[in-house]
Amino acid sequence: MRRIVVRSSPVHGRGVFALANIKTGTLILEYKGTLVSRRRAQRAYERSAAERGHTFFFGLDDGRVIDGGQRGNSARWLNHSCFPNCEAEQAGERVFIRTIRPIGKGSELYIDYQLQIEGPRTAGITRAYVCRCRAADCRGTMLSG
Repeated sequence: MRRIVVRSSPVHGRGVFALANIKTGTLILEYKGTLVSRRRAQRAYERSAAERGHTFFFGLDDGRVIDGGQRGNSARWLNHSCFPNCEAEQAGERVFIRTIRPIGKGSELYIDYQLQIEGPRTAGITRAYVCRCRAADCRGTMLSG
């Protein structure tokens, strides 16, 4: 039985939604895609015509990146929230998405992106990574604290 579906999100673009109630601690899916170097991901980002700050990249602890835009799956559509209901767990080269609280049928699934950038946080960078989650304690950015 399918537990999730991708559809339009009120937060941003597309999102992942629960088709049934999901319990805390449930493994939802693996973040899939092509494993690339950070340098290759950066070059792909610079060449893309995508909206600034919008990629399907998931950074690994060793500096490599899973590019969900290449051979990716539904996990690439998870939106950011400052009050997420899921979290990413890295196991070697793999990343799994697990619930951290109960999720009701029809609710959107979120992770906290905790994005990191090199260099100073300019006004332009702040605008590029503005958060749209609408959580009560929203920090206003998808960047890490």
